[in-house]
Amino acid sequence: MEHFEDQPSLDSLAERVSLSPFHFQKVFRTWAGVSPKEFLQFVTVTHAKRLLKESSVLDTTYSLGLSGTGRLHDLFVKLEAMTPGEYKRGGEGLVLQYEVFPSLFGDILLVSSERGIQSLQFIDSGEKGILETKKEFPSAVWKEGGNDEHQKLKDYFQKLTIPETPIPLYVYGTEFQLKVWRSLLKIPLGTLCTYGDIATSIGQTSAQRAVGTAIGKNPIAYLIPCHRVIQTSGLFGGYRWDPDRKRMIIAWEQAKVVAPNNDLLNVTK
Repeated sequence: MEHFEDQPSLDSLAERVSLSPFHFQKVFRTWAGVSPKEFLQFVTVTHAKRLLKESSVLDTTYSLGLSGTGRLHDLFVKLEAMTPGEYKRGGEGLVLQYEVFPSLFGDILLVSSERGIQSLQFIDSGEKGILETKKEFPSAVWKEGGNDEHQKLKDYFQKLTIPETPIPLYVYGTEFQLKVWRSLLKIPLGTLCTYGDIATSIGQTSAQRAVGTAIGKNPIAYLIPCHRVIQTSGLFGGYRWDPDRKRMIIAWEQAKVVAPNNDLLNVTK
C-alpha cells in the first residue's frame, strides 16, 4: 500500500518477502482473494479517483507511476464474456437499451444490457446501423434510451472525462477473439503495433491472419482500440468503421501524446 505508485512487478514483490513469484501469488490470492496485480489495480484506481478531483489526467497518470494516459484508461475498462449459449439464444431474456450520440469521430451507436456495454459502433446511417445490430440479438427486447452507463460513455467521448468506476463490457467472442481483444486493451494511447505484435503477445506468432480476422470482428469501437493496429509495412490497413476514421483517430491520439523523438509514428517492433 505504501509504495503502490512504483507499480511493483510480481517478481519484485516476491523477492521482497523471499518467496518465488509462483508461491507468493498463491499465498497472496489465498489471503486477499485476488491476485497481487488485481489488488494493485484496485488500489491504483481508488487513489486515481481522489487525484482526478484536483489534477489533470496527465498529472494523475504520472503521479501514479503509470507509463501513459492510455494505461490509466485501461484500468477503467472491464471485459467480460457472454457465454455461447446466451449468444446462441439470440439475446433471449435480455433487455437491450440503445441510443445514438455524436462524438469527435462521428455518430456512435451504443447498446447495453444490465450486465454491461454489448456494442459500441461508429455509424454513418442511424436506422441502418440499428437494424444491422438488432439482427445479432433478434430475440432480445430492444428499448431506445439511455442509462447511467450510457452517460459515462457519452461524457468520455464528448467531454474526455474518465469515469469514476470501470466501464463493464459484456461481449460475445470465441476464446481466441477474447485473447486478441484483451491484448488490444494493453496498447497505450498514442502507440501503434502490428498484427504480428498482437499474435506474439497471445503466444501464437503464426496466427497473424487469424488475429486480423478477430480484430475485424471487435464489437467495441475505440474502447477496445483495434484502430491502433497497423500492417508491418507501416500502412494503416483497413478498419471496420472506415479507414479514414482510423487515420483521424490515430492522428488525434498521437497529437495528445508528446513523443520524446517527435516521430509521427511510434510503432512497436
